[in-house]
Amino acid sequence: MRVAASLRQKLEQSLAPIRLDIRDESARHAGHGAHAGEESHFALVVVSDAFTGKSRVERHRIVHSLLAEELSVGGVHALALTALTPQEDRAA
Repeated sequence: MRVAASLRQKLEQSLAPIRLDIRDESARHAGHGAHAGEESHFALVVVSDAFTGKSRVERHRIVHSLLAEELSVGGVHALALTALTPQEDRAA
């Protein structure tokens, strides 16, 4: 399974997001020492009721724990994460 598909599957199964945007930014890092080729740098926007009442740090911990396998050595090198409640997303 491709990395982006794995990210999507795990986040959808665990967080039932109202919105999930996954952007592969790996091409922007070509030539970077840690760029191992394709699917190494991602930007995520996750909007879920699961984040209600959670701090920004708690939200990031939740996502990072779900994606631990992909974030391990040799997997995803960089992850830009925006984790919002539906109310925060509507207000943005």
